[in-house]
Amino acid sequence: MHQEIRLHGHVNETIEYFATAAARDAYRCYFYEVDGARLRFFSPGNEFVLDSEGVSHRGNGGSFCEYMFGVDQPLADLAKGDVRNRLVLYGASYQENGSLCFTSRTEGGQSYERIFFEGNAVCNYFFFLTGSISGSLREQQEGILRLLGKLLKRSQAVGEGDDSGLGDELFGLLGHKSSLYLVKLIHKKHKAYREAFETLYLTYKAIPDEEFARLQQLAENLGIDKYQQERIRIDVMYKHPENRRIVDEYKNILIECNRRGSINRLENARLTRLKTLSVRNKIPAALFYTLDEMLKHDNLIDLEEQNYIAETRQILFGLFFQERHIDASIDDEDMVKLLQAKRQASENRDHSFEHILLETGKSCDEKIRDGADIQLLENFSYIITYFDRYDNAAAVINQLAFMENVRLSEEVVRSLLGNRKAFNAIASGLFSELFFSSIYANKYLGRFGAKKIRCLQKGLEEIEDGRLTVQGLLQRIGEIGVQEGTYNIILSHVKERIRNFYSRYNTRAEQDALRLEVAEELRNKGLHSGEIPDGLFRDVVVNIKKEAIYIHNLLPRIVAEKDTALREDFLDNGGLDRFYVEELEREYFELNDLDMEELYQIRKGLNS
Repeated sequence: MHQEIRLHGHVNETIEYFATAAARDAYRCYFYEVDGARLRFFSPGNEFVLDSEGVSHRGNGGSFCEYMFGVDQPLADLAKGDVRNRLVLYGASYQENGSLCFTSRTEGGQSYERIFFEGNAVCNYFFFLTGSISGSLREQQEGILRLLGKLLKRSQAVGEGDDSGLGDELFGLLGHKSSLYLVKLIHKKHKAYREAFETLYLTYKAIPDEEFARLQQLAENLGIDKYQQERIRIDVMYKHPENRRIVDEYKNILIECNRRGSINRLENARLTRLKTLSVRNKIPAALFYTLDEMLKHDNLIDLEEQNYIAETRQILFGLFFQERHIDASIDDEDMVKLLQAKRQASENRDHSFEHILLETGKSCDEKIRDGADIQLLENFSYIITYFDRYDNAAAVINQLAFMENVRLSEEVVRSLLGNRKAFNAIASGLFSELFFSSIYANKYLGRFGAKKIRCLQKGLEEIEDGRLTVQGLLQRIGEIGVQEGTYNIILSHVKERIRNFYSRYNTRAEQDALRLEVAEELRNKGLHSGEIPDGLFRDVVVNIKKEAIYIHNLLPRIVAEKDTALREDFLDNGGLDRFYVEELEREYFELNDLDMEELYQIRKGLNS
């Protein structure tokens, strides 16, 4: 059994110390003396002195502290998950190859400011010993590293400030004639700030502005600079169990990739997902920047993947972080990203999205079968539920937009209303963003399709506001469908009469005569009863004129000069549906026995 003698005091209003002598007969030890403002601790061949400005030392030993943000951490320490503490031995330095070089030049000194700047901001230890080691100072330091290094770098007692527990651990490795001397220095002002912030963080996590203002005032009163404030806050946040799991998992992935020299897509997805979770938990990004810089994250990445696919991979594969007790549940922001990614994948006909989804589902099944938490399956099912909602809504809306003679039922409209409510509950306006914004941007959306979509969008809003009934919306959409059918019938018959009977349509009188002829023909065929609406007929005539200009004037020039810009200008501003124009182009090429490949190249915008 060993004994301990502990001396406690204050160097000044900022620095507090605890000095411990541990030995078999510690009560017989005389290990300190006071000389004015100097407090000297000593043993044969060793000396450690505290004064008003800093510390000085000679002999063996060194310093150690718990790692925190801002403390230089060698890659060798970072790569070992159980290393908690920084150990500095006097006269030792790291070489370029990562090895330690020892010398006998162990004397030196540091100011308190430097100690708490380069080391831990709150608590740092110094030590020296007698017995158990021998030889020159260089040999003694090498012996200390072999004897105590592993424990000093891993002891949890250091971070807890448990001097007795630390003494028990260390003395258990020393010979029975050895003596151990520990001097713990505490920065009282930093400690007060840390305790105040820790209380607020554990209480609120998202600290209210008024409380944070009081904290800032405390820091100002204590004279703590911005950098030390940040270090202390980050350390408190990192030590929260939920946060620590995220940061440590990020570090472990990076270390493994660094050893291998590369990061694959899955690992990159997991890293990015962890960063996303860190934002949710309000973990400072500085922690990740430091790890990225130390482990050269950017240098390892050589991945080409669509952003939305990478984001999907990050979120879906992030589900499995729960196995490490990291909260990776899907929140509204994640769900919005997944739905946006699904929309983009659908627009791009990118099957990799569905492949990732299938991979995730398969992994979930396997892990549940092997005994994983059922929460994993619930999270995945939550995603699938929204994807099913998306597929159902997208199918209905796309059919209405791009197909003729589509009839919506009351059941379908009510399903759309339910989906609209569910999506907008995640994010305001999400339903319109997912289904309407992209359709309006689709160049193949025809004018009647656009009318039906605008009617549907407005109608769903009015139904939800109580200003319209489901039947009222169905009637409006049905009327547009009738207009579309009538327009197409009139268009085909007017073109046929112009082609076969050389009917004229330039003057208003000629158009009126043509309208009467077509109306009679439609009545005789039972295709339309009554008069042809004047506005609808005028639209048909105007569009036929545009068609003639394109076929006879513009298209020959476009083909000859491969002028894709002229074609796009007409398509954007001519007022004819793109589907319809492309059908005219096909007929033109077939009629003139032209190479269809040229048409495909023009449509792709490839000038050859």
